[in-house]
Amino acid sequence: MAKAAKPVYICGECGYESAKWLGKCPACESWNTMVEEIPREARVSFSPAHAAAIPLSRVDSASASRVSTGMNEFDRVLGGGIVSGSTVLLGGDPGIGKSTLLMQMAASLTESGKVLYVTGEESAPQLKLRAERLGVGGDMLLLAETDLSVVEEEFSHVAPAYLVVDSIQTMVCPEVSSAAGSVSQVREATSVLTRLAKTTGCAVFIVGHVTKEGAIAGPRVLEHIVDTVLYFEGDRNDAFRLLRAVKNRFGSTNEIGVFEMRDTGMAEVADPSALFLTGTNAPGCAVTCMLEGTRPMLVEVQALLSASPFNNPRRMAAGVDGNRLSLLLAVLEKKAGLRFYDKDVYVNVVGGLRLDERAGDLAVAMCIVSALFDAAFPASTAFIGELALTGEVRGVSRIEKRVQECARLGFTTIVLPKTDAKIQADGAKLVRVKNIAEAVKLLAQTQGG
Repeated sequence: MAKAAKPVYICGECGYESAKWLGKCPACESWNTMVEEIPREARVSFSPAHAAAIPLSRVDSASASRVSTGMNEFDRVLGGGIVSGSTVLLGGDPGIGKSTLLMQMAASLTESGKVLYVTGEESAPQLKLRAERLGVGGDMLLLAETDLSVVEEEFSHVAPAYLVVDSIQTMVCPEVSSAAGSVSQVREATSVLTRLAKTTGCAVFIVGHVTKEGAIAGPRVLEHIVDTVLYFEGDRNDAFRLLRAVKNRFGSTNEIGVFEMRDTGMAEVADPSALFLTGTNAPGCAVTCMLEGTRPMLVEVQALLSASPFNNPRRMAAGVDGNRLSLLLAVLEKKAGLRFYDKDVYVNVVGGLRLDERAGDLAVAMCIVSALFDAAFPASTAFIGELALTGEVRGVSRIEKRVQECARLGFTTIVLPKTDAKIQADGAKLVRVKNIAEAVKLLAQTQGG
């Protein structure tokens, strides 16, 4: 009689395997992530039998041609369009609009090939109602099924050019004894879908839920199996959504797509710079230009200061790293002679964006200074520069593109580091500052003091 296989324990975060249960994963150091799994034989590889190595010059690149999704913003993030045989994993918070985005894409793809939309969360009538609400048509095929063996059988019968699976956590492989959504089920289901994509050339789109930390639920190896990992980000109470690539074997991961949620579905935002500016000229406001990949975006940073009744004043930031805010306040106190020891400081980036790069340091510092003196900068003023601990305003990467974007949107005064002396902009006055003290003096000059 065959010997029963011993169970193994697999980390749900990184895929680390252990012969015994561990409270803490030795690989990723996550707690309580080890899940029991009965090992089984691996599926046959999707590589052709007796495959022979061929020279690079003989490889046909025509098979890697791209097909447009029908949405320019989506194409931008994918690297120019959909590659045949690719597997794309789309993650995001519940209700953020993942299914809406993919249904709009699927309806557009029906013009270039057969589309099979598999759902394990909704029924076919529910999908029909959503399509009517979005105003999309097309002859896409709908399949409400969670059994992956049934999906495989229908796939071989239909032979679609595009496959959408919503979601991977609802798919069940009959050969795996664990419940749907478990580590083994998610990993096996993704492997099956990837095998289908590579052997048939069908482009597969997979929807994945995320954990409360924002990572895609399931084992980390899930992201290693697929070709592209996309995250759909945004606040459910806000209309704007960002589509970001964190892995892309067929393009850059430095691009983002901007969408706006409307009653008729996701609408592309071709000019996000103008979208995130309020146009107000009030104390505590400053504008900077951030780069998301190769795309320049103007964002507005706002600051609010109030007297603190406590010995330890509060420092709160939304869209700006809290440690970076504390560092900038320390530089303003030491190098500009300002005092914040009795002030609560609140900083916010308009539109729910996150200002991670150092090019926004000067704008954050100047909006705090503006709030401190209750004096506003002219509405046509923008700030670009990194702030060092010495108080020096340092240069940033690709500043030419940032300055051109500010000038395009009508900003007539752009404050930037003195080190970038060769930068020019038509229709805009470039004010170069050496340190934060010189930048603070600009506020007094604008007020006539």
